[in-house]
Amino acid sequence: MADKSSIEWTNTTWNVVTGCDKVSPGCKNCYAERYAKRLQKMGIKKYQYGFKLTFHSDTMDYPLRLREPRMIFVNSMSDLFHEKISFDFIAKVFEIIKKANRHQFQILTKRNQRLREFGNYYGQFPSNVWIGVSVENERYKSRIQDLKKVEANIHFLSLEPLLGPLGKLDLEDIEWVIAGGESGFNFRECKAEWVREIRDQCIESRVRFFFKQWGGITSKANGRTLDNKVWNEFPEINSNNNVHHSINTTILT
Repeated sequence: MADKSSIEWTNTTWNVVTGCDKVSPGCKNCYAERYAKRLQKMGIKKYQYGFKLTFHSDTMDYPLRLREPRMIFVNSMSDLFHEKISFDFIAKVFEIIKKANRHQFQILTKRNQRLREFGNYYGQFPSNVWIGVSVENERYKSRIQDLKKVEANIHFLSLEPLLGPLGKLDLEDIEWVIAGGESGFNFRECKAEWVREIRDQCIESRVRFFFKQWGGITSKANGRTLDNKVWNEFPEINSNNNVHHSINTTILT
């Protein structure tokens, strides 16, 4: 089973694995961990082990049963490149993605080294895969270089929760950038100048920019308007899953 998503930049989540372990400061107030523990208390069978890494092979064919094309976020409640997930299992996920080629699949990881290793093992990713890394502060910008070593149609960055200024970003061969602040009772501040610096670099490099939220006690608390605009840009994909690289800097509101 998968779920319709409230995440602004996707339609549906597909969790073939749930649960994870913290690897960097961006994980400190993990929304997935909070949500998993809440579902565990509610008696939801899929989350009977809370946020412990758990495989759900019974959900593997879910995308094949979706008739209408969707944007599908893979493992919103885990990290597909977790050290305890075998390359054979990940390859099986990718085979389903290949078969379900009417959909676009977004995969996001903080485990950049394992992503690079899987790329060497697997080769060219399916053309309907969007592969991204999370970068929360300047210390973790090196994740971007490992991302670029993976052969994929779309490479993207998720700069959230944004915990500090990132400085100069290497956006060559990056098709999409998401930025956003943290939500939850212990949320950490996201400053406007950090976001503007990212947005301006995206405009200069002709990279699509999506601003998700300012954050706060709830994700909706402080809205998602930056300089009186809502930035909702996405990469453009044609019917053959080819990326249209030209960019119209008109912002969708």
